[in-house]
Amino acid sequence: MDLGLKDRVYIVTGGTRGLGRAAAEALVADGARLVVASRSQEAVDAAARDLAAGGTGSVVGVAADNADPDTPERLVATAFDTFGRLDGALVSVGGPPGGGVSDITDDQWRSAFESVFLGAVRLARVVAARLAADGRGGALAFVLSSSVRAPISGLATSNGLRPGLAMVVKQLADELGPQGIRAVGLLPGSVETERLRELAQNAGRDPEEVKAEGSRTIPLRRYGRPEEFGRVAAFVLSPAASYVTGSMIPVDGGSIRSL
Repeated sequence: MDLGLKDRVYIVTGGTRGLGRAAAEALVADGARLVVASRSQEAVDAAARDLAAGGTGSVVGVAADNADPDTPERLVATAFDTFGRLDGALVSVGGPPGGGVSDITDDQWRSAFESVFLGAVRLARVVAARLAADGRGGALAFVLSSSVRAPISGLATSNGLRPGLAMVVKQLADELGPQGIRAVGLLPGSVETERLRELAQNAGRDPEEVKAEGSRTIPLRRYGRPEEFGRVAAFVLSPAASYVTGSMIPVDGGSIRSL
């Protein structure tokens, strides 16, 4: 199936590693043009080079922090200055620190809120305004978490912030739908990324042991592969998903037990 991504332009934050990188790879493989952002200039330069070499689209990298209020305007300006258009964004950010509610300090809560929640809302607001002004419609996809549906032990900040952001996505679907702009949340479960290995190591656990234990609770009996998430993200952003909005889409191997 042709997703209709050729020459469409998307911003991908957190696009140098993990789930954001997987989505960027899937988008560029189908001919999309990307503005890839993360906080490290070295990382975005390397990602832009590797992504362009591995796909059929074009990629430009921008060093930017989702928590910086100037980031959305910079990314949108880069898309128009480089490619002359914008069709949407994938909003992804590195996971907040692990720990229980009693362990996370006020400063850690504030920092997580700025990057995970407010940064995502701010970027969506700016991108949506440009999409509406151009009148072509578009799509916003948010990389959330299975913590939208059920808390994850030891990830208090994610449990606190992701469900609220999911409701923002639902409201954005209502507000932006009349302009032909879609908003969708993606709920990854246990996908084999560096983030999951880091969380296991930070807890003093062997990542492979944690993976084996976790796999036994997943109906498919394995962790997901990043590319499996990336393909879903690319579809959601593409014109092929033109009647999908306001949805929370699990990419979790069946691990979320609620409807």
